[in-house]
Amino acid sequence: MNPRILIAGIGNVFLGDDGFGVETVRALAAHPLPDGVEVVDFGVRGVHLAYQLLDGYDTLVLVDATARGGEPGTLYLIEAEAEAGRGAGAASPGTPAAGPGEGPVLDGHHMSPDTVLALLGTLCAGTGATPPRRTLVLGCEPARVEEGIGLSAPVAAAVPRAVRMALDLLDPPAPDEAGAPRRELRRTP
Repeated sequence: MNPRILIAGIGNVFLGDDGFGVETVRALAAHPLPDGVEVVDFGVRGVHLAYQLLDGYDTLVLVDATARGGEPGTLYLIEAEAEAGRGAGAASPGTPAAGPGEGPVLDGHHMSPDTVLALLGTLCAGTGATPPRRTLVLGCEPARVEEGIGLSAPVAAAVPRAVRMALDLLDPPAPDEAGAPRRELRRTP
């Protein structure tokens, strides 16, 4: 049985490069995908994402604009567990933080990946569901996140590379004789 994988595009297309995740999953959806892989444009519907994750996925890949201080268009692949406490994903502009002793702030149109995962933890505790074993963030350094439709040139140029990264995640390298992963050379047109 193939593992269930959810690739979730998140972000606001009305805030320039914050639409990176949405544009990337649109491009990714044009490719044939293995059984068990779902690609969904969640946009700003973080609550929907949290509830969808209750259906049981082995891996979650969040695709989002991710400001980490690099050059615009830089791609990042972040293991969410390794980034715990550092803020794995980009906070959407205007996302309020939860105060001490409070649960995640539920504003359906301004939920950062961290807030979605916190809500998922609360939902799993209340329902007995299991969160994904692995959560990755496929992020892109934005150039601008002000009001306006359309990606900046460096972020638009990163979309095909991000699609390739996502496809590579779905096709892990075969191990060599010593058991170490290896990647076969692929030719692209």
